[in-house]
Amino acid sequence: MARKTNVKTTRIELINAKRRIKTAQKGLDLLKLKRASLVLEFFNFARQIKALRANLATGVDRAMASTEISNIAVGRVTLERIAAEQSTMMVGVAAKNVMGVRIPNLSFKEQAEASLAYELVSLPTSVEDARRSYRNLFTLLIEIAEKENSLRRLLYEIEKLNRRSNAIENVVIPGLREKAAYIKQRLDDIERDQIISLKFIKRKMNG
Repeated sequence: MARKTNVKTTRIELINAKRRIKTAQKGLDLLKLKRASLVLEFFNFARQIKALRANLATGVDRAMASTEISNIAVGRVTLERIAAEQSTMMVGVAAKNVMGVRIPNLSFKEQAEASLAYELVSLPTSVEDARRSYRNLFTLLIEIAEKENSLRRLLYEIEKLNRRSNAIENVVIPGLREKAAYIKQRLDDIERDQIISLKFIKRKMNG
């Protein structure tokens, strides 16, 4: 509801109000377009996460099975020693921009220095399978974490855009339209009063 006592009933103010309505409508259209694009990205990430989680269950079962086979093949002590001699996987964290939203972009790097024992002794097939299974499992977990974090950031941005677009659509634009309608009504009233006054003066002059 426009505060009519604070509204300047001038044609310039009416023009400004109409211009602000057009600007607000353009801004609203852009916000809705951006929100629609982010919603598409959100569901794309959600589908990817669902597929990755399905792979995660399979990966855990495979890693557990390969560990049991390796334990039988070389023994628990040897298996733990080989595990301790593996190179370390490092995760690099950067960011990428998706429709103005910064989301994480993780990269993997394996440290070059492996132990001498691991370099000289070739791994049994069962142990190599276990090693590969856990490496893939680690990569999968990091990828899921990356995408879930991206999902949360997109959701936060979508909710923020919802609040802004709702405010413009339900508060700002209706308020400006009401203001413009009030100014136009007052200008029309003033114009009618002026016409009546002129007719009255004309009759007086002719009488």
